[in-house]
Amino acid sequence: MKKLVAAIDIGGTNTVFGLVDETGNILLKESIATEHFPIPEDLVAVVSEHIKKAFKDFASEYELIGAGIGAPNGNYFNGNIEFAPNLKWQGMIPIADLFSEHLHVKAVLTNDANAAAIGEMVFGGAKGLKDFLFITLGTGLGSGIVVNGEMVYGHDGFAGEIGHVIVYPDGRQCGCGRKGCLETYCSATGIKRTYSDLLMSHHDKANLQARVADAKYIYDKAIAGDKDAIEAFNQTGDVLGLALANSVAYTSPQVIFLFGGLALAGDFIFKPTIESFERNLLNIYKNKIKILPSLLKENDAALLGAASLILKELTKA
Repeated sequence: MKKLVAAIDIGGTNTVFGLVDETGNILLKESIATEHFPIPEDLVAVVSEHIKKAFKDFASEYELIGAGIGAPNGNYFNGNIEFAPNLKWQGMIPIADLFSEHLHVKAVLTNDANAAAIGEMVFGGAKGLKDFLFITLGTGLGSGIVVNGEMVYGHDGFAGEIGHVIVYPDGRQCGCGRKGCLETYCSATGIKRTYSDLLMSHHDKANLQARVADAKYIYDKAIAGDKDAIEAFNQTGDVLGLALANSVAYTSPQVIFLFGGLALAGDFIFKPTIESFERNLLNIYKNKIKILPSLLKENDAALLGAASLILKELTKA
């Protein structure tokens, strides 16, 4: 009998869930608003019911063998969501145990960036790679570090927070409570701030609405030849390349994958990032490490990441 896994990605706004087979085919994909469930147990119950009901259509061909969950501040070791700032739930939420009880299968949790990194390894461009970094450039900057084919979790489950490396002491305020973190400069939010600062420095009152625009707006302006938009990408890539060059000294990865909305800007972000990266690398690493776009589809990455998490876990058993 063929095998299916439940895949669940819990975000601050929406929770996406579905059924995925062992080859990465998504047989079911649905979404509900996370914020409609102030009590996490209620969300788990509703999502589980949807999954169980949908699985009945596949039960003659498939066996449901596990559940993978990606979530902010998801701790792989204990299965808890721990004090996630972007979720309304408070404290420690035993989310893996809750899903396991409802779905009657093993459930495994990690943070959303780690799940996507495992998805890249199982279904994307990192197939066959044992050492790589996975960087998500979205609202913030998430990361997953894979060494010798295994995700790096550290002693407490929270290793790999490259987005919270401080690049400018006393720099921009970060949501983590500190100042100058990488994600305040190298993310959709960060480039928006950089572009707005450039406009303000040039007293460009005609384009001050850009302060409330998104990264896509800045990309469109760059394509049209706007010098400030192009400079915003250059400054973002310069900082990102330096941070990635420093991260190489710890793990010496074969490839660094960039994923997320900002990575879709192509050469506008990749060119300055790679130039800064090579310029700042220790000599022994130069010209050895590629920076590439992720091969995961933006719309499917969350589900494939969660699915690959549990599939990889079950192969260890």
